[in-house]
Amino acid sequence: MNYNLLLNILRAEVLPAVGNLEAGAIALAAAYASETLGGRFDSISIIVNAKLNTDGAAAVIPGTKETGLEIAAVLGAIRRQPEKQLSILAHITTEELKQGKGFLKQKEVTVSIDDSKMGLWIEAYLRFGQEECHVIIKDTHTNVVSITQNGQFIFKQDESGETAKERTVFQGDEIHIEDMISIIEKMPWYEMEFLLDGVEMNYFAAEIGIAKKMGLGIGAFFHSLIAEGVLSDDIVNYAKMLTAAAADASMSGENIKFMSCAGNGSYGITAIVPVYAVSKKLHVSKERLARAIAISLGITIYFRVRTDHLPALCSSPVSAVSGASAAITWLMNGDSVMVANSIKNVIGNLAGVIGDDGRSKWGTNLSIAAAVAVESSLMAQHHIVIPIHGSMPDETIEQMIKKFGK
Repeated sequence: MNYNLLLNILRAEVLPAVGNLEAGAIALAAAYASETLGGRFDSISIIVNAKLNTDGAAAVIPGTKETGLEIAAVLGAIRRQPEKQLSILAHITTEELKQGKGFLKQKEVTVSIDDSKMGLWIEAYLRFGQEECHVIIKDTHTNVVSITQNGQFIFKQDESGETAKERTVFQGDEIHIEDMISIIEKMPWYEMEFLLDGVEMNYFAAEIGIAKKMGLGIGAFFHSLIAEGVLSDDIVNYAKMLTAAAADASMSGENIKFMSCAGNGSYGITAIVPVYAVSKKLHVSKERLARAIAISLGITIYFRVRTDHLPALCSSPVSAVSGASAAITWLMNGDSVMVANSIKNVIGNLAGVIGDDGRSKWGTNLSIAAAVAVESSLMAQHHIVIPIHGSMPDETIEQMIKKFGK
């Protein structure tokens, strides 16, 4: 793996988003179809896999009180701005919302589930009279694989396209986390500076979450306990507070942009915010922070790609916490053994404990995840490794992740 390939993976998998990613992806599919039909449509049919339906059904459209995949699809079709990607539902106007609700009442809009589809799967059919456009998004929230108009392909992604090949790179046995970190340490840091946009977004979300007591108010709750002296203002509690607050904001339905990772908003928050929290306490430079964030996000994607076939209940948010803990260990000058052991500690702490049943996006669970990321790093730096059932003492972290993915 060279650093250009790693940067391409990071650019493809680390994306800004507003609101729920599942609702955003459905709106995006509908927007592509609507744009193809010139904004004309009189019916919308959406087909998704079961997990996407579960994760997105109760999503609040940012800036509104509306929930549901149907309204997300209609608003995407009305807006018809696919270039906005996962921010397509940001700042919905009063007129757009009125038009969307009116369409729902008068026209045919359906969302159905295809249980045979694994991973992320979205099909959007928009029809206008005898015209039809069909869009398929799969694997990741912005990965459009085909667009057909009246049965004719106007876009079709080659099965061996760059996105698919880049994701496959992380599945090979020859990839080692230590090598990935070495690449990140050596590459010009300005190449990674774009990742600091994610730090700024997610930290701003945390600040707003605290100030407005958004969502469940978990971040604001920790903030008040620290201010009152009930909790100490150490790196663990600071990471918990910021991570919970960012999660509160992302789930609030407000028009707040945050950075996602590997097609998941909570991964982006978990992989970025605890690392930033520790960096702030350590007063590190922007360059060192950018490299740490690259390590965290790179390991998150690596872990996620290698366990993609599992139900998210088993793998989330272990991947993002592992990335954050490894990056924190690196920030604190831990060696490669400590980095590997921090990931082992995360797996030992979290595997099977916090799943992705919707609740893992709440501030409560992500605050726990942030604490585990920091504490697993500190334990590894003090040569403490949590035993994991079925693992061998000399097992590499790559072998353990591979076994975890079976």
